[in-house]
Amino acid sequence: MTINLFDDKSWLSLRPLTFTRPVANLRIGILTIAEKWAKHLHADFGYLTQAYLSSKYPAIDSSLYINGSICPDEALLQAVTALKDGEVLVKNELVIAYAASVRLVADQALAQLKPINFTGDFTHLVYPEQLFGLNPTEIRKDFALLTKGRTSAQLDSTNTVLGDHIFVEEGAKATCSIFNTTYGPIYLGKNSEVWEASAIRGSFALCENSSVKMGAKIYSGTTIGPNCRVGGEINNSVIWGNSAKGHEGYLGNSVMGEWCNIGADSNNSNLKNNYANVKLYDYETQKMRDTALQFCGLIMADHAKCGINTMFNTGSVVGVGANVFGAGFPPNHIPDFSWGGAQGFETYRLDKMLATTAKVLARKQEVLNDTDGAILAHIFEITEQYRGF
Repeated sequence: MTINLFDDKSWLSLRPLTFTRPVANLRIGILTIAEKWAKHLHADFGYLTQAYLSSKYPAIDSSLYINGSICPDEALLQAVTALKDGEVLVKNELVIAYAASVRLVADQALAQLKPINFTGDFTHLVYPEQLFGLNPTEIRKDFALLTKGRTSAQLDSTNTVLGDHIFVEEGAKATCSIFNTTYGPIYLGKNSEVWEASAIRGSFALCENSSVKMGAKIYSGTTIGPNCRVGGEINNSVIWGNSAKGHEGYLGNSVMGEWCNIGADSNNSNLKNNYANVKLYDYETQKMRDTALQFCGLIMADHAKCGINTMFNTGSVVGVGANVFGAGFPPNHIPDFSWGGAQGFETYRLDKMLATTAKVLARKQEVLNDTDGAILAHIFEITEQYRGF
């Protein structure tokens, strides 16, 4: 089976996280959304996404198209796989999936195909804060999907495990640490490592080749994507992959993209002093949007970085490629390709940003190729309107 995951208008409202990827490439739970559908359906997958992203995330030949902002569950899987050619699965005019011999955008599918109404509930991502808000549920779902019918590897006897809801992939190891699975499952990916004296409460996922450093304190609802290194205190947060929060400091109710770095002793606030709802910058309106959440921390897009002792306000949004440093609280919205801090910002020149990116990738034996360079150059152009320095 083959499938294509298509972007709907959520791609716009999930910026800046989606500037660099299709919606279905976002990680929530243990897997990306595309990986979830592919695993359930035993399918190869491609993407129908923005034109400038399609060179990295191409479509493939398929007659089944699924909304990339929707996470699968059993009821949805049954409804999607039952679709016949020329049918579109919908709920309240939201296109969930369609079967067609030609590629259509969502509005075309709704207008041209036979509607099949879906009456159940499902996870539909619209805003960045949903990634951490829904992460505990998605960890549980992915844990069940990945571990069904399999036997866990064993941790050595120096660890303390409360409960038995833990799965250890081949090559994963931990020493002298505490794992509390009575609040949710704990998943340790292939060749991951938990260093001594760490305390981890499920639900928690540590993906392939990632490390938790000594003495870390990690709370429920946290996902550390592949090839990451983390330490300090982390609560209900999602780190996409290839990123580092390696030192002391607090990260809570937050999302970090790929190739990000948080400096030592940096912290984010996730609760306002007056306990009011947290607002986040909205790229569509270019205004602050009420999340209706009391707890909401940091949204950091790909390739963003901050220096030591950075202090992020409650509900901070940091754009693609931004570099933040210096004393004091920077503003709640730090535009893409910004350079500076509380004392002011200037544009982070594209050539300098790309030079730094090449060095960052080289540390993990990766190369900044022409495709990724062109994507970042395009994002630099289309985000100029947000940099009013």
